[in-house]
Amino acid sequence: MIEDVDTFPVLETSRLVLRNIVKGDAHSILRYLSDKEVMKYYGLEPYKTINDALDEISWYQSILNEKTGIRWGITIKGEDEVIGSCGFLKMIPQHYRTEIGYELNKSYWGQGIASEAMEAVIRYGFEHLKLQRIEALIEPPNIPSYKLAEKQGFIREGLLRNYEFTRGKFDDLYMYSLLKQDFEKLEKGILSL
Repeated sequence: MIEDVDTFPVLETSRLVLRNIVKGDAHSILRYLSDKEVMKYYGLEPYKTINDALDEISWYQSILNEKTGIRWGITIKGEDEVIGSCGFLKMIPQHYRTEIGYELNKSYWGQGIASEAMEAVIRYGFEHLKLQRIEALIEPPNIPSYKLAEKQGFIREGLLRNYEFTRGKFDDLYMYSLLKQDFEKLEKGILSL
């Protein structure tokens, strides 16, 4: 799946550059991960210090080093500030499966940026990492997130009851998946949503 690469794969879309997140991005990350609305379904309390953001960046690097995931920083072309992230975690190479996760600075909500970033990451997963299945685990009240997943072709498979214990409570999660063959049909216009 994730090969030993000398350079982090940079992804470009019409409006975005998705790049490696580095320590210098900590202030940008703290800006949106300290927002209660952004963190509402993240499973963690809003970040309070620059060290919280640096720990997040260290986690991104650790999943890359361990080949269990990869996380891209979302930036607007021509600007270098990270306004969100999108990527894979919990990769299971023997099953060609992973989870996708994403978050975006609230100032950029409703502009199609998360959708554009997610599409680029999904394409990279199927075409370069040779994935067969990408999963998204989404809390039922997080309507914008599951609408975003459905827009990308994800299918809701069911409800995982009390699946996670976060922030002092048990959370139910919808299990969504996108299979490679469905992605290919969407790309060819054979499958419509």
